[in-house]
Amino acid sequence: MQKSVVILAAVSIAGAALAEGALTLPEEGSISRADGKAAFERIYEVVTHPRCANCHVGEDNIPMWSGPSYGEARPHGMHINAGESRIGAEFLPCQTCHVTSDDFDTAPHAAPRFGIAWQLAPVEFEWFGKSRTEICAQLKDPERNGGRDWRGLVEHLEHDASLNGPVAWGWSPGGDRDPAPRTLEEHVEDMALWGAAGQPCPTD
Repeated sequence: MQKSVVILAAVSIAGAALAEGALTLPEEGSISRADGKAAFERIYEVVTHPRCANCHVGEDNIPMWSGPSYGEARPHGMHINAGESRIGAEFLPCQTCHVTSDDFDTAPHAAPRFGIAWQLAPVEFEWFGKSRTEICAQLKDPERNGGRDWRGLVEHLEHDASLNGPVAWGWSPGGDRDPAPRTLEEHVEDMALWGAAGQPCPTD
């Protein structure tokens, strides 16, 4: 497989973030469709992992608790609803418990935290319980991905990680939580490979 992606990891307080602009992106069309689909399969594993999917929920605005330590998936305890604001402004602000800190290391069962304000992802980014086909279509649709092309998706990951936001936290979640699969750097690389291959979906 031809890879022209160069990852230049940057050391951050959290030890997981990337420097913005750290990637040399591959030329569009330089990656085969087969390799692009393989990259998307790895992307799908990440975005449906509890570290990502639990806060990528739908219009009910209710974060989820799922993963090995929870057994069966269930709504966030304490009847939490983040409201249409997605930050809990209408009910109980997420930051009441999820404080802002560049130190991700919390005690087990303590509320996790990262370097920007805790909030649910925009409702357009609903991933919890979604299929490969649904998530692939959403990620490549500018009307549902924040107006981004594939390069913009890579830049989004880099920017969020540089702020020690949820992207960086997903691989360094503290509290004995299971991190997202593989590494942040590999996930960003996969996003670039998928994009350069033309963002192929499983059914293409």
